[in-house]
Amino acid sequence: MAQVILQKGKDKRVGNGHPWVYVNEVAKVEGDYNNGDIVDVHNSRGNFIGRGYINNLSQIMVRILSHKRNENIDYTFFKAKIGAAWEYRKQIGYDKNCRVVFGEADGLSGLVVDKFEDVLVVQLLTLGMDIRKEQIIAVLKELLQPRGIYERSDVGVRELEGLTQVKGHLMEPFENPILMKQDGISFWVDIENGQKTGFFHDQRKNRLAIQPFVKNAKVLDACSYTGSFSMYAAKFGAAQVIGFDISEEAVAYCRKNAKLNQFKNCEFHAVNVFDELKKMVNEGQQFDVVMLDPPAFTKNRKNLETALKGYKEVNRRGIQLVKPGGYLITSSCSHFIYPEEFRDVITSAANDAGRMLRQIVFQAQAPDHPLIWNIQETHYLKFAILQVL
Repeated sequence: MAQVILQKGKDKRVGNGHPWVYVNEVAKVEGDYNNGDIVDVHNSRGNFIGRGYINNLSQIMVRILSHKRNENIDYTFFKAKIGAAWEYRKQIGYDKNCRVVFGEADGLSGLVVDKFEDVLVVQLLTLGMDIRKEQIIAVLKELLQPRGIYERSDVGVRELEGLTQVKGHLMEPFENPILMKQDGISFWVDIENGQKTGFFHDQRKNRLAIQPFVKNAKVLDACSYTGSFSMYAAKFGAAQVIGFDISEEAVAYCRKNAKLNQFKNCEFHAVNVFDELKKMVNEGQQFDVVMLDPPAFTKNRKNLETALKGYKEVNRRGIQLVKPGGYLITSSCSHFIYPEEFRDVITSAANDAGRMLRQIVFQAQAPDHPLIWNIQETHYLKFAILQVL
């Protein structure tokens, strides 16, 4: 087994438990290896840190999976890790529709598994996970006994690993979309062509948090995707829900989901959200609640300034559309934007709009997406409910 030796002064983060070893942190590799092989990682003094898979095509050269000496990364390993992840979700009551494996937070960097009723959707993001696909799928079949498994490894990050993007059935095919029920609301979920794995489980706790604020309210849901926040608002007694998304396909699912639940107070439009919000501000329109859940505006810290401008613009327009005493419900899903930066940009947007904000709720993602305090990348979702004074 090859040995990866880290540079002096560049081993503290990894030594404290972060699983990523960047190529510029490596002093040398002793021994032969093929990309995807398991290697041991040592600090500059030769002390063992952990064991993981290597890929010199990636800027993240090693992803650590174990901190135990001589632990084999095999079927038994994956069964123990995935089994522990699944037991945790069952313990917290997130076992019907949930994220079963959340990559780094479950000690399985490069692997994502989502559950929709009795169907699993799997993302294998790295070479190290991809070449162990058979073991992972066998474990999932044994532990969760799904009706079907669908792979959604059609993500650009695989190309950085020297892989192609792929998707398709890994068991007997099943019909798409699938029907999912959560918190008394039914959803059609397009697991083959929808964003990420088809539905955002990470916002479940946050969708429940809107209940006290939407009853009898006129609600605007900007960047609605397939209407999850809209459906919860309607379920919780909103007088009217208007949803916007730039995707015609997403808006079609919004309408299907509203019809499925017999919500007759919802309407959805395929529009450019930035342009439509500006137009509505100029027309003097007002809402009791404005919900904003835009896509991540940046995939790296290099474009942070541009991303923050985008968040400020969309939130400024959202604030302007809220009646005095109403509520702005806003999110950011980019882990490159830290919570304090998100708060600062929303505050700046309010200042520009001449409004004051009062924080009611500020939290992260649902507990089936647990946070690891010393792995910043798991702290990605910021969600706020703010009263606009």
